[in-house]
Amino acid sequence: MSRPFRVLHIASECAPFAKSGGLGDVVGALPLAQRAQGIDARVLIPLYRGIDWNAQQRLPYTLIVPMGGFTAYAGVRRGHLAHSDTPIYFLEHHHYYDRGGIYGDEHGEFGDNLERFAFLCRSAFALCRAEGFVPDVLHAHDWQAALVPIYVNTVEWGSEYHGCATVLTVHNLAYQGLFSPSALSVTGLGNEHLNERELEHFGALNLLKGGLMHADRISTVSPTYAREMQRPEHGAGLDGVVRARSDRLVGILNGVDTVVWNPATDPRIAARYDANDLRGKTYCKEALQRELGLPVRRDVPLYGVISRLTGQKGLDVLLSILPRFLERDLQLVVLGTGEPELERGFEVAARMQSDKVRAVLRFDDGMAHRIEAGADFFLMPSRYEPCGMNQMYSMRYGTLPIVHATGGLADTVWNYDEGTGDGTGFVLYDLTPRALLDTVLWSYWTYVHRYHHIDRMRRRAMEQSFGWDRSAAAYLRLYHDAYRARRGHPYFG
Repeated sequence: MSRPFRVLHIASECAPFAKSGGLGDVVGALPLAQRAQGIDARVLIPLYRGIDWNAQQRLPYTLIVPMGGFTAYAGVRRGHLAHSDTPIYFLEHHHYYDRGGIYGDEHGEFGDNLERFAFLCRSAFALCRAEGFVPDVLHAHDWQAALVPIYVNTVEWGSEYHGCATVLTVHNLAYQGLFSPSALSVTGLGNEHLNERELEHFGALNLLKGGLMHADRISTVSPTYAREMQRPEHGAGLDGVVRARSDRLVGILNGVDTVVWNPATDPRIAARYDANDLRGKTYCKEALQRELGLPVRRDVPLYGVISRLTGQKGLDVLLSILPRFLERDLQLVVLGTGEPELERGFEVAARMQSDKVRAVLRFDDGMAHRIEAGADFFLMPSRYEPCGMNQMYSMRYGTLPIVHATGGLADTVWNYDEGTGDGTGFVLYDLTPRALLDTVLWSYWTYVHRYHHIDRMRRRAMEQSFGWDRSAAAYLRLYHDAYRARRGHPYFG
C-alpha cells in the first residue's frame, strides 16, 4: 500500500495557539483539511508565552540546533489541532519565545527576531530527524520561515532533507524580514549568499526575497493577489523578484472555518438561521441594536466594520466620508483597534451621532460574530487585501460586503446587478472618497427601494462555498508539482 503524502508546515503562528492575523488562521485550518484528505500534515511553531504548556505532551528528547558560530538547544512539546489527530509541535526555548508578544512588545519589534526565526527554521530539520520524519514537502509560511527553502539548498545539501520539495506561501508581501546584512552570520549562512540573486535587496538582508529565490514553488492567498504582487503598486519593492519567479507562482484562495462561522449553529448569536429561513437574522439585528444601545429599528440598514483600524484597511477613507454617509437614516458599528487617529475619529463620530454610531474599540470575538449576524452590510474598503476572510464570514451570515476590488476581495465578492438582482455584495473599483460614498449610498438605496434584491443577494451569498477542502485540494496539486520539480519524477507513494 502507498504511504500518505507527508507535509510539515513551519510557521510563526497557528490559531488558536498564537495568532496576530490571517497567517494564524490559515496554519490552524489548512493542515486539518489536508489531514481529512489523507495527507500526513504536521505543524511546527514556537512555544510562546500564553500557550498552555502543560496541556502539551513533552517529548523525550532535546533538539541540538547549529546556528551561526554556536549551538542552541530546544525541547519539544506535542499537541493536536482542534479536535483532530493533526500533530502540532511546539519548539520550547524560553530565551527566544517566552516573551510578551510574538514579534515584539510595547517597546517595538524584538531586536533578535532574525535569530529567533532562524532558530525556528534550523530546528525544523532537527525535529524531523528526532521524529524519523522525512517530509515530501516542507511548507514554509511568510518571512519567518523563509530560510527553510534556503537551508534545504545549502546546509542540508548532503542530507536526506535535500530531497524535500519546498513551498513558500506569502500571506502578505509587505512583511519581508528586513535586517542589517552584518547580522547574516547568525543564520549560519556565509556572505556568499548575500547577493542580488539570493538574500540581498537594496542593501538590506531580505529573508523573504531569499525564500522566493530558493523555493521550488511559491503560493499566495488569492489568484488576484498573485497578479497584484507582480506590479509595483502592490509589490512592496519585490515585484521584480516575483515576476522573475512567476512561472512557479500560484494563487490559492484561503478558506474559512465553516463550523465556527455557521449561523445555523453559532452559539454566540441571538438566533440561528440559514438561507432557507432568514427570520433569525432579523432577531440578531434587533438583539445587536439593543446590546449597542442603538434604536431598535428593522427599517434602517445597519453597517458593520470589524477590522484593524489602519490605513491599509481603507478606514481613513471611510472616516472622511462619514459626515455625508450619516446624513442618511442608517446605523454603523465599528469593532477593532489600531491607529490612534482612526480610533479617535470613530469615537468622536459615536459621541456626535450617538443615535447612529457605536465604536467598540477592542478585540471581542463574540461581538464579531454578533455583528456578522446582525448587520445588513459589511464595510471592507481595503487598499490591498491579499485574501481577506471577513468578507467570506459576512456572506456566510447573509451580510452583504461592500469591498474594494483588490486581492481576495475581488475573487470572492460578486458585484450587484441592478437588472437581475444577482450578486453577493457591492464592489468599488477605485478607492477614493467619492467612489466609496457612491457605493455605500448605492447599497443604501437598494436596501430602501429594492429590498427584494437584498433578500435575493443574501440567500445567494449564503450559498457560496468557502470551505478549506477546495483549498486543500489545490495545495495538494501544488505539492505534487513541487515534488516533481525537485525529484525529477512524479510522486508514486
